[in-house]
Amino acid sequence: MDFDFSAILLGLTVLFGVVWGLDRLLFYKKRKAKADAAGQDVQDPVPVDWARSLFPVVLVVLLLRSFVAEPFRIPSGSMMPTLDVGDFILVNKFAYGLRMPAFNNKFLSLGEPKRGDVVVFRFPGYLCEVNGKTVRSGDQSCADPQAPVQSQNWIKRVIGLPGDRIEMHGDQLLINGLPVAADEVGPYVGNPKRDESRLMLEMGATVWNEHLPREDGSVVNHLTARMPAYNRPPPIPNERVPSVVPQGCYLVMGDNRYNSTDSRWWGCMPEQNLAGKAFLIWLSWKGMDAGWVDFSRIGRVIH
Repeated sequence: MDFDFSAILLGLTVLFGVVWGLDRLLFYKKRKAKADAAGQDVQDPVPVDWARSLFPVVLVVLLLRSFVAEPFRIPSGSMMPTLDVGDFILVNKFAYGLRMPAFNNKFLSLGEPKRGDVVVFRFPGYLCEVNGKTVRSGDQSCADPQAPVQSQNWIKRVIGLPGDRIEMHGDQLLINGLPVAADEVGPYVGNPKRDESRLMLEMGATVWNEHLPREDGSVVNHLTARMPAYNRPPPIPNERVPSVVPQGCYLVMGDNRYNSTDSRWWGCMPEQNLAGKAFLIWLSWKGMDAGWVDFSRIGRVIH
């Protein structure tokens, strides 16, 4: 079962606020008058006392997580070597506008994703065909196209903007007809005690420095991993993913190009699914068998 923590926070904030507010409006004055007549201090019922104490705390947490920054944990290796399994990151929640908690409806636009941004978003689901219509499904095989899409937060890098023409053939990425340059750094170096790192070592993964051009002429230099012996993702375009990115959508990929379930598999990421822009690693947990905490990654800015 997937829990939407923002929805839980919103529900608790409303619950505590309503309990405290109704008590002050309907019951507090009578309770205070009775206590004053008896020469005693007014005592709130336990539920009201809890609501009064917890309401401001939960409200502040909700506001910070919804409009300032929210922590996330990296669960998979799809963004290696940029982000590792066990990295705890902070996500800027106002980089692309302010959204209603839990509902994710934008009510104030402050910017749009740029090519090369690392973004967190709600997984939109896989593309399936039903009676000639394209639907989003939680079933990757499309055997059950009506399967509900789980509420999950994913993280990928923005490769294509609305209107861009994207092509991906093997390792070669083309944006609007121009190949994206990449230089080989060398073989991947990792800890064989960790599952994701061991897989990349066994598959002979190599690390590359990709030079991703932005629309303003600047370039985002970031690392990617290649291990064609492991997997061969579908090209772009393919039968479900067109070359031209639709309006209101973004094409996203993982930096671990051969081990990432991304837009090559399930199409573009709708703008309304955006959660924010990843910007900082604040903790990197490697596990008891791999050295506990990687202090060298703490405080690293995400590019």
